[in-house]
Amino acid sequence: MTGTPELDIDHLRTWIAREDIGTEAVDPALVRRFRATFDEEPGNPADGEVAPRLLHWCLAQPTVPSHGLGPDGHPARGGFLPPVPLPRRMWAGGSFAFIDDLKVGDTMRRVSRVEDLSVKEGRTGTLCFVTVKHEIEAGGRTVLTEIQDIVYRGLDAGDAPKKVPPPAAEGRHRREIVPSAPLLFRYSALTFNGHRIHYDYPYVTEVEGYPGLVVHGPLQATQLYRYAAELSGRPPARFSFRGLSPLFDNAPYVLHAEDGPNGTLKLWTATAGGPVAMSAEAQW
Repeated sequence: MTGTPELDIDHLRTWIAREDIGTEAVDPALVRRFRATFDEEPGNPADGEVAPRLLHWCLAQPTVPSHGLGPDGHPARGGFLPPVPLPRRMWAGGSFAFIDDLKVGDTMRRVSRVEDLSVKEGRTGTLCFVTVKHEIEAGGRTVLTEIQDIVYRGLDAGDAPKKVPPPAAEGRHRREIVPSAPLLFRYSALTFNGHRIHYDYPYVTEVEGYPGLVVHGPLQATQLYRYAAELSGRPPARFSFRGLSPLFDNAPYVLHAEDGPNGTLKLWTATAGGPVAMSAEAQW
């Protein structure tokens, strides 16, 4: 790895305990768009109806004016999140504990707090991890708590040796997903996500060096969560996921599921013959 910027860890860690608060109504039209994006009949959501879980990722997102976006399409760094000078920013994983459900007509309130920041040296160079805790409330009740892990890293060096992970196992339950450009666009629009790796082919291939558009981590997590709920007949109370390798729009991928210990469900995504892209665990 060459050209990796120096990180002022002490300065970056001053962002720990910084908070951000956002509110937004759970609108029936948003519920319809969410359902349609995941190939479900949109229906006619009525006030008081339970909203789909993980819909909160589509609510109270940062609404930075276009001139306030960075070159990657994310909000410029140094606001709520620390100004880590590494060029690649990815959602590495997260976990949820569900206490209640959002309902159509609720006003959701999100309280986000930077919990930790650490730096490690990985196989591809310097990695900076930022942990954020989100608390989701509505109508005076706590709906869920979420821990989000964000990783920042440099661009891959072209001559750096790459360890090839083993192919993913086949799960007992499997469902193929076609990561079409409209699917990625719709999810970016739902979550007001301007990150160019999900829709800008020249940028993602020529600047970031990927072979195609990147499938969102939260999109995969939502697909796995919904698959777990479908297989068990009820939504998981706890869910955790970890991104291990990227998925691209140049090949279908598969949702895999296998029974785990103590009534848990192990889930993962992978392309045919490819490594695990995202692993997850659902608990009831």
